[in-house]
Amino acid sequence: MKRYGYLFQEVCSFENLLLASKKAQRGKRFKHSTSEFNLNLEENLFRIQGQLQRKDYQIGQYKNFYVYDPKRRFISALPYEDRVIQHALCNVIEPIFDQAFIYDNYACRKGKGSHKAVSRFTEYSRRNKYVLKCDIKDYFASIDHEILLKIIQRKIKDPDVLWMIRTIIESTQNPGIPIGNLTSQIFANLYLNGLDYYIKEKLRCRYYLRYMDDLIFFGNNRNELRLIRAKIDQHLGLLSLCLHSKKSQIYEIEKGVKFLGYKIYPTHRLVLTQNLKRLRKRLRRYFWLIQKGFCNRQKLVCSIQSWLGYAIHADSYNIRKKVLSEFDLKGISP
Repeated sequence: MKRYGYLFQEVCSFENLLLASKKAQRGKRFKHSTSEFNLNLEENLFRIQGQLQRKDYQIGQYKNFYVYDPKRRFISALPYEDRVIQHALCNVIEPIFDQAFIYDNYACRKGKGSHKAVSRFTEYSRRNKYVLKCDIKDYFASIDHEILLKIIQRKIKDPDVLWMIRTIIESTQNPGIPIGNLTSQIFANLYLNGLDYYIKEKLRCRYYLRYMDDLIFFGNNRNELRLIRAKIDQHLGLLSLCLHSKKSQIYEIEKGVKFLGYKIYPTHRLVLTQNLKRLRKRLRRYFWLIQKGFCNRQKLVCSIQSWLGYAIHADSYNIRKKVLSEFDLKGISP
């Protein structure tokens, strides 16, 4: 297995830091922290560069909060400057890790993503009767730092880059990596890469795909899928992980299976009822805020357009038309 060295100079280059700052401000351009950093952009980038080169860089203070869409998640977010540094690191290491992933690994990868995962799910569902969905219990909160670092060291040998990675990983308690970190998405994807190869090469699972910690197996024999589930749970013990017993079940495909926001059948897919309920609740709230003068119509339009971008990938023309007529959203295409 090839290991990569001499990466630190590329990470710290001004060109890479400038690119990282442009990526970090996507969707956050008008926030105070972004504007303040960009006010003296060149000076701040040189300061960051110096901190990394002298190795006196220290992680900033995490801001902790919960999000509730659709379920309760604990998020830890770093200051803007730290996000720039993580983008600079990921610009260099992400392509190295990405080339080691199996084809049917879809989360947080260029050219992949949720919609391609859903399309692959549909393709496999047309060839099989059953699907085994495996969900790892408290995945991000259970990732062991030392195991993760050993996995990373199989691909990265540059000691300075490893110092950066260790600094980021050990900025929170072990076990666990924060969902809010950019690097956490890559590390969490990498953590199960060995399991992917075990599934493909040892268990010989032809119809398998993964979306972060959602492991999806297709087959025509329930007993074979039960055996796979037992072997996966056993193998996860090597990573200090275990399956969520209530969320790791076998389903009949012809009855429809929920996956990444859709209910998927072999012949078609539908938007989930709970997603539709959340949309209606959100739109009613926006209309109330607009009437009270606390919100402008643009935020409402952005919300409905975001939902339409999701719903258009399902057989949902009639429901999209109904929602737009319910809320009198003229001028927005169903």
